[in-house]
Amino acid sequence: MRILLVGPPGAGKGTQAALLAKNLGIPHISTGDLFRANISEGTELGRRAQDFMRKGELVPDEITIGMAKDRMEQPDAANGFLLDGFPRNLAQAEALDGILTDVGLALDSVLDLEVPEDEVVRRIAGRRMCRQDSSHIFHVDYTPPKAEGVCDVCGGELYQRDDDREDTVRKRLEVYHSETEPIIDYYKAQGLVTTLSALGAVADVTQRALAALPDKA
Repeated sequence: MRILLVGPPGAGKGTQAALLAKNLGIPHISTGDLFRANISEGTELGRRAQDFMRKGELVPDEITIGMAKDRMEQPDAANGFLLDGFPRNLAQAEALDGILTDVGLALDSVLDLEVPEDEVVRRIAGRRMCRQDSSHIFHVDYTPPKAEGVCDVCGGELYQRDDDREDTVRKRLEVYHSETEPIIDYYKAQGLVTTLSALGAVADVTQRALAALPDKA
């Protein structure tokens, strides 16, 4: 089963991708993981990506595509994979189709996680992270700390990342609408897209996603 998970920032793609991949017994391939692995392993693609990242520039599509191709060719992906964050634009989507077609394969399903824009802003802008341990994450509405501004776990100071500020979140949404959203129409034309509500409990969203996959899943 070869699946692509798409949706705006704050839709819970990372969480759902990990749960779906575990349920289906296939690897979860995310853009962030691709970059981290290639950079830490010192691959040629990783070195090239890091050069752009150090300058604060976007990594060119050809590098991201190369990393994704290498990862999809690994033995653990022979029976399928779940893509999260790639492709992020039409050029990458067309490249992905070419990579799969060359080996006689194709995507089986594209799951589009849908969340109202105001909810996206609420989810992301409400996050607070611990300065002492970034794995300690709270939310002003959904999982507030017992004492305002203080981590329940270690007592560290809680803060809002610059990337989580409302104005930044809205800019990220603009980029999503202009660059990534067009791939949904691209895959709709191939009859691959199922749009799912990403509202509600995490487990409920996972069950909706599993139920939406083709029978051979």
